[in-house]
This record gives sequence, structure tokens and C-alpha cells, in this order.
Amino acid sequence: MVSPMVKRRIGMFEIVNYTVLLLFGFATLFPFINVIAKSMSGSSAVSSGKVFLLPLDFQLETYRYILFKSTFLQSFMVTLLVTVSGTMLAMICTVLTAYPLSRSHFRGRKFFTVLYIFSMVFYGGMVPSYLLMKSLGLIDKLFSLIIALLVSPFNMFVLKSYFEQLPESIEESARIDGAGDFQILSKIIIPMSKPVLATVTMFYSVAYWNDYFHPMLFIDSPANKPLQLFLYETVKSPETIIEQFSANNLVNISIDGITSTAVVCATIPIILLYPLVQRYLMSGMTIGAVKE
Repeated sequence: MVSPMVKRRIGMFEIVNYTVLLLFGFATLFPFINVIAKSMSGSSAVSSGKVFLLPLDFQLETYRYILFKSTFLQSFMVTLLVTVSGTMLAMICTVLTAYPLSRSHFRGRKFFTVLYIFSMVFYGGMVPSYLLMKSLGLIDKLFSLIIALLVSPFNMFVLKSYFEQLPESIEESARIDGAGDFQILSKIIIPMSKPVLATVTMFYSVAYWNDYFHPMLFIDSPANKPLQLFLYETVKSPETIIEQFSANNLVNISIDGITSTAVVCATIPIILLYPLVQRYLMSGMTIGAVKE
């Protein structure tokens, strides 16, 4: 039976714990709430720095401008295409890499594992990456953005560690029944690996969605510029936005408001992915990343 003193200590610990977590949560959410408030505030309120957590001089002209009078939607569709197709191909390639490396009977397992460890620790740099894409004829092609992140060594090792912890007896029983490697992988291993697969899928989706470095290297034409380059140019070239303000008679929106709106519109879609994989996230990360 728990004594009153112990119950009191547990109660105080929970109060302090929840208080600290709430403070950290607010500190994490505050910048994003402030950006949302700026995106809905008038020009004078944003320029004078009066906007805190609530919008002042409420307006939605910035959203109309971003969604209908800028190249945001075009960049959004490019990023969406790269993210969806890239994530699907990356998951296929990563699973097909991690599964054989997780099997002890696979010849050359240690050699290929060392190669992936080496590639994870050492990166060739942007010059070799650019020369490789140029030699492949992929400069200013969207496929260059897909293959740049196609197999992440970290994600591959997460899957590999998870596959190694699955009972080998199940695979042996399937082989006795006449199942081949692809049948075992597709009908047994993958259905048993939903938590880690959902987690790695989220990792790849966020990486493709937020990728800025590779588009900056490989993409030249405006039609192929993804969302991150759109955000960069919005911040870097305010004079272009000012000219468009004058052409469209927009007087109640500011450059900071436009930048904040672009950040909000670019962030919300990827945030919506987290609730879909939340129940798999913790189990996938802890089971897939720890090897007994």
C-alpha cells in the first residue's frame, strides 16, 4: 500500500512534469503561431512589430496572393509530385536493400554493410553530386531530386535492424511450404513491419518535402522549382514582390506577411502526415533502431 507521503511526492512530480512539458510545448508552438498571426495581419501591424499571437487588422489578401497570384501552386505541385513518387520509390529500394542485408545467409552481407556505413559517415560533396547528375543528363530534371535521396543509409539500417529481430522460424516455415524470397518478403515480412515502415515513410516524406540543397544544385528552370526554392526566392527577392503588389493594387499586405503566409502554406500539408503515422511512430523508432 502506497503511503500518503509517497502519493504526495508522485503528485508533485506529475505537476512539475506537466508544467515543464507545457512550457516546452508552448516554446515549440510559439514561433509557428506567431507566423500564422503575421500571415493574417495587415501591413502596418506586421511592419511595426506589433503582432504577437493574435492577428491585428485581420486580412486574407496574403493567402489570395500566394494561392492565386504567385507561382506557389506550381511549386507546390512539383514538390508534391517529387515527394509522393520519391517516397514510394525510396521505400521500395530501401526495403529491397535492407531485407537481404538482414539475412545471415546472404553472401557479401558484411561487405555491402560496410559500404553503407562508409557512405553514411562520409559524403562526397556537392561538386561530385553535380558532376554525376550532369553525366547522367539529369540536370534540370525532377528525377534528379528523386534519386538524390533514394536510399538513406540511416533509414536502411533502421529497417535492417527491425528485420533482424523478426523470428527466423516464421521464414523457415514459409520456405518449407515452398515460399520464395519475394513471397516471404511481401506476404510475411512487410505485413509484420507496419510500424517501422510507417516511420521510415514519414522520414522520407519529410526529407523530400523539405529538400532545398539538391534543387538548388540541379534545378534551373522556373517550371521545375519546388516549394523550398519558392520560399527562398520569396525571402531573397522582395523587390519582385513589391512590383507585383503595385501591379495588383495590394496595399494592406507586407513582405513579411507574404513570407509568413508562404511558410504556413508550405508547412501545413506535411504536418497533416504526422497524425496518420503517430500510432506507429514510437514503436517503429524504438524497435527498428535497437538491436539486442
